[in-house]
Amino acid sequence: MTTPQPAPFAITIAQDADRPALERLWALFRHDMSTHTGVLPDRDGRFRQERLAAGFDAPGWRVYRMSLGGGPVGLAVVRALDSDERVLSSFFIVRGARRGGHGLSAARFVIQQHSGAWAVAFQDANRPAARFWRRVATDAAGTAWSEQHHPVPDRPDLPADTWIRFSTEASANR
Repeated sequence: MTTPQPAPFAITIAQDADRPALERLWALFRHDMSTHTGVLPDRDGRFRQERLAAGFDAPGWRVYRMSLGGGPVGLAVVRALDSDERVLSSFFIVRGARRGGHGLSAARFVIQQHSGAWAVAFQDANRPAARFWRRVATDAAGTAWSEQHHPVPDRPDLPADTWIRFSTEASANR
């Protein structure tokens, strides 16, 4: 009798064919975030998707697709790839795929694709995210990272973001 092998985890640059699946995952991400931000869907029951759309369409942006056993389980949206500081704008893995090391693996992969300065924002009220991003920063930069709180521009209704900043020379820029 053989022991079942875990389904392989993969992260790739998203293609246009991935867009419908990632739009569905985006709705799950925004739903999860609404616990911490209080942001509600619009009158049609949809959350805003401008950042995901920019990830596919705008210069300096990129979307990564995470899959487990071939099926989509997460996404990462990176912006400012054409500037001095890259921003990991959005990051999400479905709950059933969490706690297996996939998040750290995916964050590590994305960061290694674009060496240099990084910024990641999260909400302090999201304690698992706060622990996760501090772990990612330590993994990427050791103790050479900083954390600051900043209000969300033009959104006094939202809680302040916590920003972690670090720099890495993990690989050549792509």
